[in-house]
Amino acid sequence: ELVQAIVEENGKTIADAKGDVFRGLEVVEQCCALGNHMMGETLANAAIGIDTYSYKEPLGICAGIAPFNFPAMIPLWMFPVGITCGNTYILKPSEKVPSATMILAEMALQAGLPPGVLNVVHGTKPVVDFLCRAPEIKAISFVG
Repeated sequence: ELVQAIVEENGKTIADAKGDVFRGLEVVEQCCALGNHMMGETLANAAIGIDTYSYKEPLGICAGIAPFNFPAMIPLWMFPVGITCGNTYILKPSEKVPSATMILAEMALQAGLPPGVLNVVHGTKPVVDFLCRAPEIKAISFVG
């Protein structure tokens, strides 16, 4: 379904559309191991009487602005990482090819992602401007 949507909407060949999806899924696989990396670190006795600690904490709300040319791969490089790190995510697909993002969002819900963790917004420059200026959004990922 995802590959077919990319073929129909973006005009890619089936092989290119499959590559778009599979390259994105490689990042999703890596996200499965991120839990261990998010635990932080400690170093006892860095110096006499000095211990060091690092904490890795979620930022809160993150956003991604996806391009038209890789409608599945780039979103899959964005939201799985942000969500795995404990953030909520706002994803804005290209207005030219939004179907792949909508399918991915639906798949995430079907896989058990709670509603409201991944949010999709549609639009053009005004929406992008809003995302870039909103003080509640602590990190933005984009290509270009």
